[in-house]
Amino acid sequence: MSKPRLQAVYETKIRPDLQKSLGLTNAMAVPRINKVVVNVGLKELIGDTKATQRVADVIARITGQKPVLTLARKSIAGFKIREGMQIGVKVTLRRHMMYEFLDRLINLALPMVRDFRGVGEAFDQRGNYNLGIRDWQIFPEVDYTITDQSHGLNVTIHTSAKNDAAAYALLKAFGMPFKVNKD
Repeated sequence: MSKPRLQAVYETKIRPDLQKSLGLTNAMAVPRINKVVVNVGLKELIGDTKATQRVADVIARITGQKPVLTLARKSIAGFKIREGMQIGVKVTLRRHMMYEFLDRLINLALPMVRDFRGVGEAFDQRGNYNLGIRDWQIFPEVDYTITDQSHGLNVTIHTSAKNDAAAYALLKAFGMPFKVNKD
């Protein structure tokens, strides 16, 4: 199996450039992407197993991997959620599948967003990035006949960067279209 395009670009171009720009002497200290987690919360579908299965099928098409059902850890009366209820689906992507998904996300899906002006800089303090997508129909794998509803999803990119600046430089090198601040 050949390497995904984005992984080859990282190994040949991005990693040496980042090592030079961040002033790192050890090549293993260069930030890299460890995993990508795709999560869909299904508050309105609680208790509807057929609808949950349809959502899981769509997420499997988008990511190329079978999702895992997420269960409520505790009961919340205000949201009518009991402990152990199915409240979403998630997929953790690593290695080849991760690079394939990121390539489709950056180059195919995000440019399909209407009036797209870039993504925000939603980093935590540990070098990880969160991206909320309002409509999953921006992905070319989604067939409109499968489901009558459209859901949003959350994409979390976990990096080995120690801070947000290094993670920003890594994702910018991958081609993540961040908003340009006009100050």
